[in-house]
Parts: sequence; structure tokens; C-alpha cells
Amino acid sequence: MKQKLDCIMLVDDNKVDNFFHERVIKKYNPAIKVITKESAEEGLDYLRNKDCDQDNHPDIIFLDINMPGMNGWEFLEEYKNLDKNLQCRLIVIMLTTSKNPDDIEMAKKHNILSGFKTKPLDKEILDKVFEKYYSDI
Repeated sequence: MKQKLDCIMLVDDNKVDNFFHERVIKKYNPAIKVITKESAEEGLDYLRNKDCDQDNHPDIIFLDINMPGMNGWEFLEEYKNLDKNLQCRLIVIMLTTSKNPDDIEMAKKHNILSGFKTKPLDKEILDKVFEKYYSDI
């Protein structure tokens, strides 16, 4: 079901990637709110936080795989423990530099993931994601 897109969360330990990807999103549509978290733990903490209300709730998460501490796969395991209503409202897309076939296969096994994309985030990736999931961009 297509819905309105208001907010995107970037979960990536690379500050430069977060900065670049936020600019790509804002150039695509300045009305989209972008939340950046530099670790999987920060991303999960944000989602669990009561301040993550309707106005600050991400609709999409672009998630990196390789991060220090908790990696993207571990994030997904913890994500499964979040409120089911929250999970139903989120689209999670792995956004990584990895072209490792093992990562691609693992992504296919995670029914939480809506996609697996290779960095950098660009207009073409956004076009495909937005076209598939959103009607009002």
C-alpha cells in the first residue's frame, strides 16, 4: 500500500556518506525530513524513544551493513524485537558498499528488508524506492 513519505532515517557510521545522502534526498524533495544516526545502536535507541512521534517517525531506513559495534545484520535482529506496529510502518533498505554475494544472499533471507542497494544513494535509487512504496512525493 502506498502512503505519504515524510521522513527518512540514515543509519551509517560514515559521516561523509550521511552528509552526501542527506543532500541527495533534500535535492530530490526538500520537504522530506532526514534523520541521521551514526551507529546501529543510535538508530535502535531512536526508534524505541517516545520522542519518535508521528512527526519524527521515519518511513524509510537506509541501513549500512559494516559498522563498528553493532552491524546492520545485528540491527535487524534487534529490530525484530520492536513493536510490531512500528515494524509494519517502516521500509528498511540495506544501503552498502558491499557487493559480496554472501551479503546479497543474507539480505534475501531477511523478510524485514525491502531492498538491497549499493552506495552511493542517488536519484535513480530514490526514484525506484519512491515509485514502489509512495504515492505522494
